[in-house]
Amino acid sequence: MPKIKQTELSTLEEAFNTGLGLGYVLDFSDRTFAIYFDEEFGIGIDDDKYKSGGTSKGKRLRTFMAMEPGNTVARVLRSLWDYRAAIVAKQGMADNQNLSDRYFQIVHRLEGDPSTASTDAIDRFSDNETLDELVAAIQRDISANKPQAALDRLHTYCMKKFAHLLAAHGETCGHDDPLHSRAGRYIKRLEAEEQIQGISLKIMKSSISVFDEFNVIRNNKSFAHDNDIVGLHEARFIFDSISSILRFIRSIEASRFGG
Repeated sequence: MPKIKQTELSTLEEAFNTGLGLGYVLDFSDRTFAIYFDEEFGIGIDDDKYKSGGTSKGKRLRTFMAMEPGNTVARVLRSLWDYRAAIVAKQGMADNQNLSDRYFQIVHRLEGDPSTASTDAIDRFSDNETLDELVAAIQRDISANKPQAALDRLHTYCMKKFAHLLAAHGETCGHDDPLHSRAGRYIKRLEAEEQIQGISLKIMKSSISVFDEFNVIRNNKSFAHDNDIVGLHEARFIFDSISSILRFIRSIEASRFGG
C-alpha cells in the first residue's frame, strides 16, 4: 500500500489550508465533513478507526490516508481538489500552479498501476439508492481491472448524469432521449450561459459524436446484450475518455454551484 510521505503531507496541508486554523480541512465543519465522505465515497470518516491519531478533521484525514489503499486515497484527493477549486473560484483568486503540480504528483503516485482506470469522475451526484448501486458496481469492475464490464453501467451512469445536469439548468429530459442528445443539449446550455469558450467549447462539441458512438458500443460491444465485447485496452481507452469529459463537467458545475 503506498504511503504518504512527510513532504507530501506538507503539500496536502498547504492545499487544504483556508486560514481557519490547525485541524481544519478546507471549509468543512465536522458535520459537513462527515456528510461529504458519506455521500461522495460511502466512507464513515467519523469511525473510531480514523480517530486513532486525533479527532480533528485534519488528523482524521491523515489517519484515513495512512490506513486505506492508494487508489482509494487518490480518489478522495481528486475530489477534494475539485472542492477546493470551487472555493478558489468563488473567492475570485488565481490558483497556484506549482501547488497543483505537486498535489497531482502525489495523486498519480498513489493511483499506482497505470493499467487500472480511475473512477474519480464517477460521483454520487444525487441521493438515490439506484445511483449508489450503479456507482459501486462501476467501481468494483474497475478495481478488478474489468473496464469491459463497466462500459454498460458507465453508459447508464451518463444517461442519469446528463438528465440530472439538464434539470439543474432548468430543462426537462425525456425518458427515451438518447445519450448524445442529452449531452448536446447540456453543452448548448453551457455555451449559452458562457460557461465554456474557445478550444474547450470545441472539444465539448466534438464529444457529442463520442457519446453517439458510445451508444453503439453499449448496444453492440458491451454486456448490455449478448455481444462480442471490446478488448481490455480499447475498453480502458473508452472508459478513460468518457471519464475525462465527466471530470471536466464536474469542475464546471462545482464552480457554478459552489461545490
